[in-house]
Amino acid sequence: MISETETAVQPGSGIGAVIMGHAEALARHTEAPGMMTRTYLTEAHQGAAALLARWMTEAGMHVRRDAAGNVIGRYEGLAPGAPALLTGSHFDTVRNGGKYDGNLGIILPIACVARWHRAGRRFPHAIEIIGFAEEEGVRFKATLLGSRAIAGTFDAGVLERRDDAGISMREAMAAAGFDAAALPAAAYARRDVLAFVEVHIEQGPVLLDEGLPVGVVTAISGASRFMVRATGLAGHAGTVPMDLRRDAAMTAAEIGLYIERRCSGTPGLVGTVGVLEVPNGAANVVPGNAVFTIDIRAEQDPARLAAVADVLCEMQAIAARRNVQLDINQTHDAASVPCAPWLQAQFAAAVTALGMPLRFLPSGAGHDAMAVAALTDVAMLFVRCGNGGISHHPDETMTAEDAEIAADVFSHVVEHFQPQAVAGA
Repeated sequence: MISETETAVQPGSGIGAVIMGHAEALARHTEAPGMMTRTYLTEAHQGAAALLARWMTEAGMHVRRDAAGNVIGRYEGLAPGAPALLTGSHFDTVRNGGKYDGNLGIILPIACVARWHRAGRRFPHAIEIIGFAEEEGVRFKATLLGSRAIAGTFDAGVLERRDDAGISMREAMAAAGFDAAALPAAAYARRDVLAFVEVHIEQGPVLLDEGLPVGVVTAISGASRFMVRATGLAGHAGTVPMDLRRDAAMTAAEIGLYIERRCSGTPGLVGTVGVLEVPNGAANVVPGNAVFTIDIRAEQDPARLAAVADVLCEMQAIAARRNVQLDINQTHDAASVPCAPWLQAQFAAAVTALGMPLRFLPSGAGHDAMAVAALTDVAMLFVRCGNGGISHHPDETMTAEDAEIAADVFSHVVEHFQPQAVAGA
């Protein structure tokens, strides 16, 4: 049973305060008290879905859940059955994450629809808010499940993946009342969709450092990821001469420093060694094994692919010089997803109409919009986050003032929305 206290701020409050209150209420649905953890189809996840559905209903929307567990609220247009402008984001979280990543992109549009509903406003198009049930991939190590379902690109092979308790995704869905066989029916028909726009915290420091509340996203960066095992030869730290060592850890370290150099100085290009481990290492042993990851991203695919090619080439040279073998496995490869210029223009017009400086910037992080791009044109609005831009962390934060500005920008886009055929006329 959902407590009435979960509507933390009454509709008469400013929309920024309403959004922040909803974020606090939604954060109470967590698997681990004291931290924000909400993974696919757990009890906390289902509780959050029910709360979102209630808020959508109170905002005047017709609410349904599809076979993937997405929570979908439709605010009908002036004519029943009109094509819809889609918006939304995900309500699952990483482990010990923040309150606004994903969640903001659902609760902000709900608050805007509630405001229109109270004013009796409808538009030539419908509005559908989608709370995507899974984006992070924490429980079953498969990402963007909710958005892939609505885009018609869901990979049925992931249904057999198992969580840490040995439960398959298919079994978890059945236990939650969802039929995996019905997933194809979750896909939207292109003719019913006008576009998809997503509001999201930046998850970075650019807007914060420049003193800007919002920014218009140009593209979602493509990403290449690798898992690498370096195999050298273990030896005694006191007896193996430096010039005879086959040190796997120093090989990994040198590769990491090359990645840092290669990915510096090119706008939009970043490279990260996020994991670097020495299995069974000891202070007095030359490491014979090391395991590390590589993550290279860029707004433009040619820049990313050129960096990847250079890194792979240099890795082999470093390994050969150090007499260390490398086992390189690519674990992820995703192309850059550009935001549609005609939609960027409508966000830009909204920002300038509200008297704010206009900032375009890429997204280095992946988002549901990447998957939805297989269905329709997409665009994103970034909202400033505090604490140095930290995200996926309990210290993730934003302000009610920025939430209100973002809501006003989003509202302007919806209220003045021009479908592509008209916008390009």
